[in-house]
Amino acid sequence: MRFDKATPLIARFKCRAAMIVFRGLTVHAALQQKNTDVDKPTPIVFKIHNYDLGAMTSAPYHDVALGRMAPAITCNCFMSEARERMHMPGRHFLQIPGPTNVPDRVLRAIDMPTMDHRGPRFAELSHKALEGIKGIFKTGQPVIIFPSSGTGAWEAALVNTLSPGDRVLMYETGHFASLWRALAQRIGLAPEVIEGDWRSGVDCGKIEDRLTADKAHEIKAVCVVHNETSTGCKSEIAEVRRAIDAAGHPALLLVDTISSLGSMDYRHDEWGVDVTVGGSQKGLLLPPGLSFNAVSEKAVEASKRAGLTRSYWAWDEMIAANEKAVFPYTPATNLLYGLVVAIDMLNAEGLDNVFARHTRHAAATRAAVRAWGLDVLCANPKHYSSSLTAVLIPEGHSADKFRKTVLENYNMSLGNGLSRLADKVFRIGHLGDFNDLMLMGTLSGVELGLRKAAVPHEAGGTLAAIDVLASENGGAAIAAQ
Repeated sequence: MRFDKATPLIARFKCRAAMIVFRGLTVHAALQQKNTDVDKPTPIVFKIHNYDLGAMTSAPYHDVALGRMAPAITCNCFMSEARERMHMPGRHFLQIPGPTNVPDRVLRAIDMPTMDHRGPRFAELSHKALEGIKGIFKTGQPVIIFPSSGTGAWEAALVNTLSPGDRVLMYETGHFASLWRALAQRIGLAPEVIEGDWRSGVDCGKIEDRLTADKAHEIKAVCVVHNETSTGCKSEIAEVRRAIDAAGHPALLLVDTISSLGSMDYRHDEWGVDVTVGGSQKGLLLPPGLSFNAVSEKAVEASKRAGLTRSYWAWDEMIAANEKAVFPYTPATNLLYGLVVAIDMLNAEGLDNVFARHTRHAAATRAAVRAWGLDVLCANPKHYSSSLTAVLIPEGHSADKFRKTVLENYNMSLGNGLSRLADKVFRIGHLGDFNDLMLMGTLSGVELGLRKAAVPHEAGGTLAAIDVLASENGGAAIAAQ
């Protein structure tokens, strides 16, 4: 059977299971009861590719041609708009600030046959991944790869370096800094928070002042998010290190780079970072599933004294096994295939060129936002992110309704506002495997969405972005505006 409109409909079933084609999708319908009395209303379950679309109730009708009773259904809840959107023409624009678009080369690499993770071929792959990732972090020290999300790497950084009750100085730059703090508290640490305004990065002077006042050195670590994904604000990690040193404090420096690694300049060794936390699903061009701890010698020594319980996240077993290009437990083998290819792609473009591309796209995006008459959430130009731009929706309007309009009409996903920013901002991701034309498509979708959703704005944002991209310096002159 074929149906073309998502309106209440009557579907005739001559058997207890049927296949329907709705807007090109195969829908399987089956009577829930094995022995159905066709004279009574009957529940029928609809599914598309095993997704429940809801139960509908059948009503009896008489099929004259068959000369017997057969059930009909009235559809009161049919296919959701979300599932229809999955089949809109063209490719979906995934413009959230992570997970990001995965390049075809990386997808093909992940699609390789699974190998024996104890065999010699895997050792070759593992060695390439473990050595190659060091260059992305700009470190000569070990980088530990976990099969996990970035949250796992957060926990690993803490449990390997600290003991129960240790005081940790954490700067709240946004939603993800807050989540890291909550995790620290749950595992038995005593986080001390420097509150931020969620519109700028770290105020390094506040860190220096607090550490200077800590004469007893009760603070054991300083935790900072390099690029706060919820706000589009970065922090100057080299300045954080200088603040710690100026205070003469021995605290470890732990940094989250989940939305900056592979997109923005980052130097683990040069900036004196002790543990850098990373994730695979943003600038590293991979799906979610890998996380990283780049560790300094000081951090490794601290791990030998740390008293927090750890097993899965323990560095010592990982470092020892990695020296032989193996893992102490089953690694995410196929994601490692993809990681090696992603590293090759980043190196082929050149990391400095990658960072310049992201800076240029961020400048063009901010130019568009200003031309629309809207405000960039990040209020400090020094702290502008190159990975994403968070945009304040005009007062009296809903950022979530705007995002819904863009998704339903133009097949593009934008990032939502998180916690205290919920429904107040939308976030434009411009990181990862991304070029000028993809950016222009993204900004066109935003401008179309602003008009469609009747959000007050000025026309011409997309043209303003074109001016930046077409300029001789590629937007470098206005990157900090």
